[in-house]
Amino acid sequence: MKLQTQLPLEKQASAIDYHSKLVLLGSCFAENIAEKFSYYKFQNEVNPLGVLFHPVAILDLLTRAHQNTPYTENDVFFSNGCWQSFRAHSRLNSTSQAEILERLNTALKLTQNQLKSASHVILTFGTAWIYEHIESKTTVANCHKQPQKEFKKSILSVDQLQDTFESIISTLKSFHPHVSLVFSISPVRHLKDGFVENNQSKAHLMAALHSVINPSKNTHYFPSYELLMDELRDYRFYKEDMVHPNPIAINYIWKKFQSIWIDAEATPIMQDVNQLQKGLAHKPFNPSATEHKLFLSTLTKKAQALESRFPFMKF
Repeated sequence: MKLQTQLPLEKQASAIDYHSKLVLLGSCFAENIAEKFSYYKFQNEVNPLGVLFHPVAILDLLTRAHQNTPYTENDVFFSNGCWQSFRAHSRLNSTSQAEILERLNTALKLTQNQLKSASHVILTFGTAWIYEHIESKTTVANCHKQPQKEFKKSILSVDQLQDTFESIISTLKSFHPHVSLVFSISPVRHLKDGFVENNQSKAHLMAALHSVINPSKNTHYFPSYELLMDELRDYRFYKEDMVHPNPIAINYIWKKFQSIWIDAEATPIMQDVNQLQKGLAHKPFNPSATEHKLFLSTLTKKAQALESRFPFMKF
């Protein structure tokens, strides 16, 4: 019997090109992929509120953006010398209440504007485990290292996740009916929940997602998790923490994503951008040498040519 050694992946019709506008939301793996899009100068926006690990947090952001519900003093709290919000990542924290509210509402407005024009939204879910803040009865996006006794931990059932995913889809379609939605499960292992609990979480996410995915309705699944688990399947593809995929794994998954989601006509442009990026990163032995000045002049001309074709590109 011949074993299947690779996942079957087919080219998608609604491919991404340099006219596409992308929004990426979700776990830190979403930010890994966004870094690739940024490197190749695609138009993209990632996690305006910072990393969001579970679907309820993402739905909360999308609902607020759709209903234009601003963040208020009730959405922030002061602890450990700074203002924080249970609805956002710590990178929005501030020593000023006014500033954190400005950051939250600026991120909300950015989300609204990006979703109205997005051609593709890529969502990566990290976990089905959630924490409810007992006093406020709010499911939080981030616990911000507050005492564990303040929260109640539970796992979203497949049915609850299915309802959440359907709400995410309908909310995103309300911004842009023809947007392409790409769902994925993060390969990052949430081992703080436990080995068994991590696998249970991923299984719940997978079962619920596959119950709502329908390519005929422009909702798609990309197997980030499966690529690391079933094709790479080795600890050498993780960072030293044995939790996050290392650059080799990220590049491998990116290449797979590129092969099925990036339009073939974008490939030569990506190659030009890559050459230019490598040139700009080059550190000369002698910056004043005539050869280096000529090299810089050539790079400048290439950059100007790309920026002329694609005004959103900036080098």
